[in-house]
Amino acid sequence: MYIYNSLTNRKEKFIVLDQKISMYVCGPTVWNYIHIGNARPVIFFDFIRNYFQYKNFEVVCASNITDIDDKIIKRAKEEGISEKEVATKYADEFFKDVGDLTCKPYEFVPYATDYLAEISEIISTLIKTGYAYNVDGDVYFEVKKAPNYGTLSNQVQDQLKENVRINENPDKKSQEDFTLWKKTAEGIKYPSPFGLGRPGWHTECVAMINKLFNRQEIDIHGGGADLVFPHHENEIAQSQALHGHNISRFFVHVGRLDINNEKMSKSLNNVVLLRDLLKSYPAAVIRIFILNSPYRANINFSYELLDQSVLILAKIDQAYRGAYLKLSLLKDNEVIYDKPAIEKIEKHIEDDFNLPNVFTEIFVLVKNINNALRTEDIKTLKESYYSLKVILDILGIIIELPKLNEEVLALYQKWEDFRKAKNFVEADRLRTKLQEMKIIG
Repeated sequence: MYIYNSLTNRKEKFIVLDQKISMYVCGPTVWNYIHIGNARPVIFFDFIRNYFQYKNFEVVCASNITDIDDKIIKRAKEEGISEKEVATKYADEFFKDVGDLTCKPYEFVPYATDYLAEISEIISTLIKTGYAYNVDGDVYFEVKKAPNYGTLSNQVQDQLKENVRINENPDKKSQEDFTLWKKTAEGIKYPSPFGLGRPGWHTECVAMINKLFNRQEIDIHGGGADLVFPHHENEIAQSQALHGHNISRFFVHVGRLDINNEKMSKSLNNVVLLRDLLKSYPAAVIRIFILNSPYRANINFSYELLDQSVLILAKIDQAYRGAYLKLSLLKDNEVIYDKPAIEKIEKHIEDDFNLPNVFTEIFVLVKNINNALRTEDIKTLKESYYSLKVILDILGIIIELPKLNEEVLALYQKWEDFRKAKNFVEADRLRTKLQEMKIIG
């Protein structure tokens, strides 16, 4: 398998040791409902885990919840509740939304505020080793002490001052030094060796990864492309200072989902909430929309693209359902596969997750199913149906198939007989009945 590694800016061979894969995906800051752009990395890394599990690897995946942040404090004021209540409310809504997308739960879902002891330990160590300094309760990482800083984001240190947020503290040694611990004037405050305050975002993830994966370098660190700098760059700097490694062997970043060629952002008030989309489109359509694109490229959201995904799902559903009904009618339970088709699909996935080519192979299987139904080529029907089932399971595209009994199968058989006999009046009558029963589409 070859994966594009953002750390080296090239596709590299991904070697798995001991059949185990460790993966950490940066999760949400829970101050609002998630939008479709937030959902893109969730869906993509859910697919990656599905594929590794299909290949019989043991996958340990963690995705964090950032449950303390300026935005959470602001929302708490607006809603007249505590920061904890805000975080709990929107974390629960996040889990509901991604569950409705048929994403499987992660093995670990760490909350930042549960790792305050680990965060304090990291910051204390960085101060002792000279990588960090305390300015009246604000603790900063000294970027000039990290010789490889900027490698992930392809920046040299002389350029960094132009690309970092300006911090109002004039006592920082350098503008690009980033916050490890923040002395706060408002909102919830936590005790620490550095004074009352709260942790910096970049240190939270380092602490959680260290704790969950025993301070070892993990296999894959994932997230959206907007996290490359400064978030993941700052994680690497801390990990290099603490442990001498990059925190992860591979950094995998998913492109943005824009709207009207502009970044989709809650702060810009130009978002399409995932829960609103799910009222009009099934999860399978949204997954097709997200996955049927090069994962590193930006996508410009439009309802036209979503409607194209509706048509794609309809074609897949019709063939898949037709094969299921025919094999159920024949009571043929033999499971066989189109091995060349599966090998092609695996080859595309293992070439840096080339999913557009995977969908091309899906359409070939759909065509084979439709031809086999017409010619009653049962061997091809079985091979294509079960191969299609495999890839749909990997992609997390769930097609709900009807529960069948002898009465329903007899009705379906009559419909087929009328169609073969070109008795279209009766065939249409039974088609309507089968559609009402949701047996066929």
